[in-house]
Amino acid sequence: MHFSTTIASFVFALEAAAIPFGHLTGGQLSAAQVAKKWQSLAKRDEAAPAYPAYNLSVPIDFFPDDKRYEPHSNGTFNLRYWVDDTYYKPGGPVFVLLSGETSGENRLPFMATGISNQVAQATAGLSVILEHRYYGTSFPFPDASTKNLRFLSTEQALAEIDYFARHVKFEGIAEDLTAPNAPWIVYGGSYAGAQAAFLRVVYPDTFWGAISSSGVTTAIYDYWEYYEPIRQFAPPDCVRNTQTMVDVVDSILLHDDQKDKVARLQEAFGLGQITDKRDFANVLTSGITGWQSTNWDPELNSPSFFYYCGNLTGTVNYDNVEHLRPTVKELVSVGGYVNDSLVENITLNAIGYFGRTSVAAWNESGETQDAFFSVLNDTFWQDTSLVAAEAWRSWSYQVCTEWGYIQTGSTPADIKPLISRTLDLEYLTYFCRSAFNITQPPDLWQVNKYGNYSIEYSRLAIIGGNADPWRPATPLANGSSTRVSSTDKPWLEIAHGVHHWEENGVPANETTPIFPPAQVVYAQQFVKNFVIDWVKEFNDQFRLEL
Repeated sequence: MHFSTTIASFVFALEAAAIPFGHLTGGQLSAAQVAKKWQSLAKRDEAAPAYPAYNLSVPIDFFPDDKRYEPHSNGTFNLRYWVDDTYYKPGGPVFVLLSGETSGENRLPFMATGISNQVAQATAGLSVILEHRYYGTSFPFPDASTKNLRFLSTEQALAEIDYFARHVKFEGIAEDLTAPNAPWIVYGGSYAGAQAAFLRVVYPDTFWGAISSSGVTTAIYDYWEYYEPIRQFAPPDCVRNTQTMVDVVDSILLHDDQKDKVARLQEAFGLGQITDKRDFANVLTSGITGWQSTNWDPELNSPSFFYYCGNLTGTVNYDNVEHLRPTVKELVSVGGYVNDSLVENITLNAIGYFGRTSVAAWNESGETQDAFFSVLNDTFWQDTSLVAAEAWRSWSYQVCTEWGYIQTGSTPADIKPLISRTLDLEYLTYFCRSAFNITQPPDLWQVNKYGNYSIEYSRLAIIGGNADPWRPATPLANGSSTRVSSTDKPWLEIAHGVHHWEENGVPANETTPIFPPAQVVYAQQFVKNFVIDWVKEFNDQFRLEL
């Protein structure tokens, strides 16, 4: 199947990221649906071992007395998982990596060379990847109608993992490894990182230890803070130039007395056929939001962010935009940048960049600009197919019901935003109303009741990068000095790290003295060290009890 560079890069970023980022348009999400099974074409993936998939029948409804889930169900469905027993020896732990809000197939590289592989080697452990209900093939119903999504909640998903740990039998393993007969260590990144933390608190007798990597343990509705780590840690010139571009755009979009300039602004960007100015502003977020998909491993890293920054400079980088300078000169003057050639150049480069990416992708689509770029598309949002569920619908339901994380432009007035202030809650939650008829804010308490920022428990590790746009929703929100790390309560902030950077790894024959980078090597060794101690503690305690 052929993909344009723009669409292929987008889909890879969508699958690689733990929690979807930015404000995805109908055209982008349609591409994700078409490419549901598209995988990275990295050479390393071609040589990765193939792991057989298994299924365990689990209940659909773990809370038959809770009115929230009426009408109740006594049905079951197959929950998919994968196992690698290459390094397992009796006494080793069951190390479970939670796949989170994506197909579990997308987490298999972590079993081949990532944190699961490394911990299993270090501890003689059994490595397991567990798929999440309503993702991949682990779907309880034949479609994703709102009624059928009612069992997709935080507490149901946690209860499911507990059930799995207490009932699964591993093929070829003679020992009874069900919890609590063996040390179960659960690991997750981002949303799955929050799950890992919650499991240790809610089911401490099942899970001996938990590792929350970039774990978003605090649900936030208006999550403007997403852009703060980007503002603080991304290249300063790129941040400054993005803020300038947004300031120019908002000086026109936010003021009624500049209505006559809106059409000229959109036409300059090649987006004059977009009806709603907020849809236009939304297109301009696709460069800066690429920060989340940056990674230390070139084969996993999405280059889109640095491509964007490399083009949004103060020197014009495109041959086909100079004729627009008179128009741009007039547009930037509205924002107070009169005869400012630097701001003119930044704006011309933005026009060039989005022309080569977003506009080019639209040109290939054969659709109208509204069909491709608008988020105000009822026909799209009301697709209840399982393909839609895999691409966007399942996680969107979780966002609308419990988690929030609407990445708005409502940055405080004393901070220049990285995206337009027109992108507010009303606009960015349109999909909740259209797809699910949900008109109220999400019930954040269903998440935050487990501990939010202050979550803490024996043998619960908190890890994350200080440059992660999701850090403001994690216990690391206030920095690495918030708590003192110990073997019992490990605590680590990865310097210049972005989103759960210690989760992926590379084959031993690709390592060098500087690759992976030192802070990632340290973080992975840090994890292995305390897991070794946790397993020893379990086995010592078990021997004493015998």
